[in-house]
Amino acid sequence: YRVVLLGDPGVGKSSLVNLFAGVQERDLLEQHGEAAYERTLTVDGEETTLLVLDIWEPEQRGEESQRCSQCLQVGNAYVIVYSVTDRGSFESASELRIQLRRARQAEDIPIILVGNKTDLVRRREVSVEEGRACAAVFDCKFIETSAALQHNVDELFEGVVRQIRLRRGGKESHPHPAPGQKHKESLSRRARHFLDRLVARNSSKGALKVRSKSCHDLSVL
Repeated sequence: YRVVLLGDPGVGKSSLVNLFAGVQERDLLEQHGEAAYERTLTVDGEETTLLVLDIWEPEQRGEESQRCSQCLQVGNAYVIVYSVTDRGSFESASELRIQLRRARQAEDIPIILVGNKTDLVRRREVSVEEGRACAAVFDCKFIETSAALQHNVDELFEGVVRQIRLRRGGKESHPHPAPGQKHKESLSRRARHFLDRLVARNSSKGALKVRSKSCHDLSVL
């Protein structure tokens, strides 16, 4: 399965994927700055091979932007990374979620929002609650990691495998979505509501807490 990493420069995407690949197991292919890392994981007693692509270059223009568009088409799963010490990267992650939804509207693909650099406690700008709320609004999973401390990195990629399997199994047993599974609200409207909540810190947090209860559990849909 192809897993594509998305996120601003400097949020730790390469550090996460290097830990995933390991020094001995790393299979690095480089072409024009692109990198692919392959590893076979045993998750819940079953082997799965992931090809993790660290090829996202958001600042590119012209032909490179076309490659960015292709990035949003090739993944079987997506990991959107931001740094908990950089609110701008968190806002970019929300924008990437919108881009991804537009590019893959009809597909139920696993998307995991990752808050990296949790070891930098004193520099934190984005709270755990905000990360979970964002994941709940944008219909994705959420986990915080620290590449520096190797915290939750294995859990992240094992969670990717579980999310792929869950959706694959769901498609086999339910090829057509049930009528009640349509999105209750347009993504742009929900995104606007979420961003409004970030601005208005005194708004009620109760609903977000309820909606984000399971977003951090990568073993369930």
